[in-house]
Amino acid sequence: MNDHDDREVDETNPLEDATATPEQDAAMPEQDSMSPEQESTDPDQESTDSEPVEGEGIRLQKVLATAGVASRRHAEAMIEGGRVEVNGELVLEQGRRVHPERDTIRVDGMRIPPPRRHVYLVVNKPRGVVSTMVDPEGRPTLGDIQFDKPSWQQLRLFHVGRLDTDTEGLIILTNDGEFAHRMAHPKYKVPKAYLAEVEGLLDNRILRRLEKGLRLDDGPVKPDKVKLVMRSESRSLVEITLHEGRNRIVRRMMDSVAHPVRKLSRTAIGPVRLGQLPIGEARELTRDELGTLLDAVDM
Repeated sequence: MNDHDDREVDETNPLEDATATPEQDAAMPEQDSMSPEQESTDPDQESTDSEPVEGEGIRLQKVLATAGVASRRHAEAMIEGGRVEVNGELVLEQGRRVHPERDTIRVDGMRIPPPRRHVYLVVNKPRGVVSTMVDPEGRPTLGDIQFDKPSWQQLRLFHVGRLDTDTEGLIILTNDGEFAHRMAHPKYKVPKAYLAEVEGLLDNRILRRLEKGLRLDDGPVKPDKVKLVMRSESRSLVEITLHEGRNRIVRRMMDSVAHPVRKLSRTAIGPVRLGQLPIGEARELTRDELGTLLDAVDM
């Protein structure tokens, strides 16, 4: 399927040219992982702690320890201190059993995601790479990126939304089809930040125009945030945060104020920051990043 180069932000159907469908996703190879019972090597674990009968769930403090939040004893102190919630209910007693796959667990308000059955990768897409996994025209694609972990290379991954070919920066790859679909759906309005190098000096009048919003050919657009990073007579750097997805929207915004984009990079999606990740490399989402995104898309 032909790639649409004129894409800069997420579309509503991130799977249209992926190599697998969400239904196939159920049969995909999973990331090597152990069950919470196998994975826990916490020295505070009581030797008499028997495995729960099926249906009873797992002790809350054990789930927190397995997730890397704290040691077993520190997790118990967190519970006693009123810092842990399950499904919106404050838990104060020890021994509460939960089902981490379906219960929503929070510590200090931060979502603790369930044990991972899927892989969620942050990729710094190079300029000139097409936002598809395969390309019939033979152009470089996301599927050509060589990951440090060979196990990632074997997965059948979806790209979450798109970046146009000339735009570099943050894109998420995953084998979780439902997550990919929800992240790209406009209903959830996940904000995305872009750093644009533009021609000329961006004066305060232009910045105010951007902040108030513009009317483009396909309707009005109002950024969530506009931040001037630097400016000179010949060029300026501006960070623009948006939560909507329209073709080449940042480039069209800057064209409309007579400051064409020279270079564009996506630097953030929700809580996920590109940071110092080198171009062409990948890392996994952190626990806090994934938990926040799952909340944002009601998963």
